[in-house]
Formats: sequence, structure tokens, C-alpha cells
Amino acid sequence: MKKLVVGNWKMHGSRAFNAELIQGLLVADLATTAPNADVAVCPPCVFLADVADALQGSAIAVGTQDISAQTQGAYTGEVAGPMIREFGATYAIVGHSERRSYHAESDQLVADKAKAALSHGLVPIVCVGETLAQREAGETAAVVKRQLSAVIHTLAHCAGEMVVAYEPVWAIGTGLSATPHQAQEVHHLLRAQLHAATPRADQMTILY
Repeated sequence: MKKLVVGNWKMHGSRAFNAELIQGLLVADLATTAPNADVAVCPPCVFLADVADALQGSAIAVGTQDISAQTQGAYTGEVAGPMIREFGATYAIVGHSERRSYHAESDQLVADKAKAALSHGLVPIVCVGETLAQREAGETAAVVKRQLSAVIHTLAHCAGEMVVAYEPVWAIGTGLSATPHQAQEVHHLLRAQLHAATPRADQMTILY
């Protein structure tokens, strides 16, 4: 099974910056230098068309940093799956800790976004992770299992089609990072949870 490497640009970039970065990725020729890995970049949504066009024909896929749970309608500021798909995206990040924290996204809303992504031909990258306070309180397992459970329940028989990304909140932008043992410990928990939900668990990708 190929590894998956996804770069989330967050709220960074400009057309000039993006062009320079993409040129660097293309020069690296990842299909040759990293043949055992699939690679994707997730720029801000306003740059999806530019980035997708620039990467057309390359081995690098494009994803979105978020997706609406709705298909269309009076949802100002939201971007729907069909719109994202039309611009060549393959992946959709859902449930990033910054969305959960700054925008108060619930586990169920994250699950609904994952379902919306799948229904429009996008692979949802479902983020789960605990805060430092939760880790220190010994709540890591309960938190990540609760977050993933909502998505598994909502996707039902399609649960095996998502990608799961473990991103401990305490390691984002703090200079800290989980040790290999800490990451593998949580990955083991998530894999066991997926095994109970789908026969595809062994083929599913879990990121850190």
C-alpha cells in the first residue's frame, strides 16, 4: 500500500508564492523520487483552480482545506463539494483542529462534511486529535475514538473510503511533536476502531 503525504497550506500563499512552490514540486519529480507515495497539496480554496491547472499531468493531487456539509443554497461563505470537484480536487480535509476550535465544529458536523465529500467524489481526510490538557488527563483514547466514531456512524458502509489523520492539537505550531511511540499508540487505537467498523480497515491510510 502506498503512503500518502498531504501538505496543508493553511491560510498562506499568493499567486506568485504558489507558482514558485509548485515549480519546486514539479522539479522534484515526485513520481520518480517518491514512487511509493501519493502526494497532495491543499491550498486555500481561492487558489484551487490555479494550483490544479499548474499541477495538471503531474503525480501531485489537489485537495481542499474544508468543505460545506451542504450541496447548495443560502449558505454565505460556504463552498460546496460539486464546486470543489469541478476545479480538479481529489481530497477534502475535514475536522482539522483549527476548524473544531475556532469555528466550533462538532463531531457530527465533521461527520456530515465527510459524507458530503464522499458523495461528491472527494476523499475525506478526517482529522482527529487531543489537546495537551486532554493528553495529560489521560483522555487521548476517549477523545480520538469519540471523534472518529461520529464519522464511522455517519458514513456507515462507506467508512472504509476515508483517510484518517491523527493530529495531536498540542503538537500544532508549538514546536512540539509526538514521538513515534505516541503516534503509533494512537494509530493502533484508531486501526482497531476501524477494524470493528469496516472490512477495509487494513487497506485504509492513517496519517500523522
